[in-house]
Amino acid sequence: KPKIGLAVVGRVNFDVAYAEEKLQKALETLKLVDADFIGEPKILFDADAAAAAVPALTAEPLDLLLILQVTFADATMTLGLTEAVDAPVMMWSFPEPRTGGRLRLNSFCGVNLAAHALSRRGKSIDYVHGEPDDASAAGKIATAAKAAALVRRFKSTKLLVVGEHPDGFDPCDFDAGELASRFGITVDQQPVKAFIEEVKAAPEDLADNGWARRSHEFGNLAEMDEVATRKTLKIHGCLSQRAKDKGYAGIAVRCWPDFFIDYGCAACGALALLNEDRIPAGCEADVYGVITSLLLQWASDDGAVFNSDLVDIDTKDDTVVFWHCGQAPIDMADPEAETRATVHSNRKMPLLSEFPLKPGRITVARLSRSGGSLRLMLAGGEMIRRPLAFSGTAGVARLDASAASYLETIISEGLEHHTAVVYGEHRPVLRAFAKRLGIPVVEMA
Repeated sequence: KPKIGLAVVGRVNFDVAYAEEKLQKALETLKLVDADFIGEPKILFDADAAAAAVPALTAEPLDLLLILQVTFADATMTLGLTEAVDAPVMMWSFPEPRTGGRLRLNSFCGVNLAAHALSRRGKSIDYVHGEPDDASAAGKIATAAKAAALVRRFKSTKLLVVGEHPDGFDPCDFDAGELASRFGITVDQQPVKAFIEEVKAAPEDLADNGWARRSHEFGNLAEMDEVATRKTLKIHGCLSQRAKDKGYAGIAVRCWPDFFIDYGCAACGALALLNEDRIPAGCEADVYGVITSLLLQWASDDGAVFNSDLVDIDTKDDTVVFWHCGQAPIDMADPEAETRATVHSNRKMPLLSEFPLKPGRITVARLSRSGGSLRLMLAGGEMIRRPLAFSGTAGVARLDASAASYLETIISEGLEHHTAVVYGEHRPVLRAFAKRLGIPVVEMA
């Protein structure tokens, strides 16, 4: 859960009893936020009181410092709190009843004053201006806290890259320095041929777990070449063990041509299993694709993610097709369709998954380096129930943006061919995440 530090500031010159009523309602509303709150929810009236609140707020790392401005106060307390607490800041002010009489709270003016003072020190804030019993305020706070928690989570993230990306696949290139400085991500890289030799030397029973899983899920598994199929499943066993031992959150693999030529199987089925294990895995050594998948997985509270190719756009039908050889996690399969084992459509080797994707609301994203700088592409839409468009795993989607405008933006902006897809609407958190890191958003709506 996100960790939110809570501080309440006010001034005795205003209607303190009324402010206390507002505070209690706000505290009830904050129970809607799925987070751990740290700090005593009592009104701080002066700098000494604010200083006394600091030890509790700095006892452990916070994802967000939430300051409730229950009445007007000058910026002194807020400045002291934000200088002492290393966390993004969000402030909540309350609307003022227009009675024709005195200002009972003057809450917003206090936030305005604090925002100005912080801006002169190079800091910015998020804010909510709304009634203390407004559930939408809780939603905004939850979104900001979750985005900040994602930023903090990436700072301890390790990735494994097996091999170099194929020649001509510029979207799969990555800048380790940028990943370290912008996200805090560390990357370990191993030559693909060295990894394949390790897989060959590993115990054969590393394939047993995957074989049992796929035997249960794919009724036609016995139709596949067993030797090649077990090789794919052994790759999964080795990568899964590596992730467990080294703490890798995601894995990017140069899948072709090496595994076909040097080992005699497809890596696709191993990557599908990793995706189901919630260790996002991508082919063609696409590191930014894996990071995007991690971002969507965490933003969706551990939802299944598919790092796909955009392979077809029908402007008359107003649909697009997200596909990849056979890597989609089986969680995404249409329950009304058959899930099958298959071979790679070009290389004719197992093991791959085959099924159409289930209908439902989707979020589409890509951390993009098109144009030479980091951006976040976002889109939303509906996956619709259609027959399997192409062999492997594929889904037909009708996006919020028209297919024609989506096509135009993809090409005119030079966006990558890989796009991550997750079920649900998660763009608010992703926008907040990008804002927190200063990443521009290219949104197709």
